Amino acid sequence: MAKLASDIIDTPALMAAKSHLRNDRPLVIAPSTNNGLSGNAENIGKLLNRRNYYFVPFKQDNPITKPRSIVFDPEYLIKTIKFALDGKQISPILL
Repeated sequence: MAKLASDIIDTPALMAAKSHLRNDRPLVIAPSTNNGLSGNAENIGKLLNRRNYYFVPFKQDNPITKPRSIVFDPEYLIKTIKFALDGKQISPILL
């Protein structure tokens, strides 16, 4: 997410994502990270404000032992893809 938010394209996966976006197609991101509610929160915010980026809803992984960790909810994956194809962000994003 940090590289996408900073437009750093230095891997095949990032090149594929940017190519997809250049073709005006939605990019669905299913975040799972230990710093989603700290260091990566800024990057999530940047991507939410850009066109064609869509997030699978996520929640805290374990608020007691990992208070900044997030994990996407797989129950929302297909629904998020369907929404993204219609140009809509499913909400709420933070469960």
